[in-house]
Amino acid sequence: MYTVLQLFNSFHQGGTERQTVQLTRLLHESGRYRLRLACIDPGGPLRADIERLGISDIPSFPLTSFYDRNMVVQLRRFVAYLRENEIDLIHAHDFYTNIFGMIGATLARVPVRLVSRRETDGIRSRAQRWVERRAYGVAHVVVANAEAVRRQVIAEGIAPEKVVRVYNGLDMSRFATRPGLSRDERLALLNLPRDEENPRRFVTIIANMRHPMKDQGTFLRAARRVRAVVPDAAFVLAGEGDLTEGWRALAAELGLARDAFFLGRCMEVAELLAVSDVCVLSSKGVEGLSNSIIEYMAAARPVVATDIGGASECVIEGETGHVVQPEDDATMAERIISLLQQPARARAMGARGREVAAQKFSLAARLAATEKLYDRLLIERAVVDPPPAS
Repeated sequence: MYTVLQLFNSFHQGGTERQTVQLTRLLHESGRYRLRLACIDPGGPLRADIERLGISDIPSFPLTSFYDRNMVVQLRRFVAYLRENEIDLIHAHDFYTNIFGMIGATLARVPVRLVSRRETDGIRSRAQRWVERRAYGVAHVVVANAEAVRRQVIAEGIAPEKVVRVYNGLDMSRFATRPGLSRDERLALLNLPRDEENPRRFVTIIANMRHPMKDQGTFLRAARRVRAVVPDAAFVLAGEGDLTEGWRALAAELGLARDAFFLGRCMEVAELLAVSDVCVLSSKGVEGLSNSIIEYMAAARPVVATDIGGASECVIEGETGHVVQPEDDATMAERIISLLQQPARARAMGARGREVAAQKFSLAARLAATEKLYDRLLIERAVVDPPPAS
């Protein structure tokens, strides 16, 4: 049985972290490999999800910089760990693990080395991109989570045959709402307004507020335009981060203080999407394959998203939602208004979106693509699979 290592950055809430935890669970349940886990930062609530699988031995190699003595200390520990555990394949999942993992795996002569790329461009400095490309150079495959990401990596000079697209997987069961709850009960759970005489219609965005490229400002400017036409519309922003107060101030400046609701980290995503009429993503860069978009689709919500990264690989224009240009709040508002004014059409788009999500982004498809890739590389690198213990 081959020994496969999944290298985490951390277990904090985030799209990359959730996808890495999900892949780990799928590989664990498949049982085709001897699975090992390691991380840079051992903290974060998603660690409990891993420990529920019965995996508690997760060594950490905490870094403070790539350029200090601690990096050398942790690298030596990591190389020793890779050798002692006879790792056949290492899969790193983000910028920091790509670099740390590939240096260690190369020194330890791990036979198969994979890195990951989950965004198109715009988030890394030139120096960071240069370092990451060196990591790509010693990796055997760069796993891209969207075709748009794959094209970007190739444009940066990586050989096309070395870049493989594997779409994110989606656990459709995550979007099952609590049984028996009424709409008002869901709204109460989310601290959103209930008004039986004048019910609100909710336009929702789920995106972290740590990075300006998520561009909640465009969403809020579109919201002002929507409210002028659809006065019962309300706008929900779920996500946490240092930019929250700035976006809250912008909402007040735009006259949306009573219509924009900031939920912070939302632990009731299924319930939030169940009460949402339209779901939006307003990013102006960085995105690879947005987890939020496919989550909206899985919940059967019509989507309005900016044409960034893999958005157009998810949203079928006019069929499951609309794709608009980044920072174009006028067109975004027009599309949202049309969906609010045509609720039957919006529901049909949402239903079609759920079908597409189930077909294109299933857990089974992600697991099959990953195992096929691992097996091909292990064979190509002539890793001898030892016979099972008697």
